[in-house]
Amino acid sequence: MPDRQINSLLDELEHRAKRVASQKEVTLKVDQEDLIRLRALAEVYGLSIDEVTNSLLHNILMEVEAKLPYRAGKRIIRVEDDDPVYEDIGPTPRYLEAKRRFEKDCA
Repeated sequence: MPDRQINSLLDELEHRAKRVASQKEVTLKVDQEDLIRLRALAEVYGLSIDEVTNSLLHNILMEVEAKLPYRAGKRIIRVEDDDPVYEDIGPTPRYLEAKRRFEKDCA
């Protein structure tokens, strides 16, 4: 096996070990229809329901976080390229503050 493949394999194992070490167990209630979908995906991809759920939840949360809306307030917080940047009065600042607080609690 070439060194490149070995290095890639070791990197993947390290990444997986870090991911598993950072996981926390939670209990969720899901609709029966969603459970059927999860079971079907798990079977198709040869994964556990936990692995499928973890992957789906992670990717959905990343997408939701990226799409949190910016809502311009009236207060200018800075100027960039001669254009005013207004404070965000939407949910993003509250979300980021809550996220920071929970990250701090987990540290």
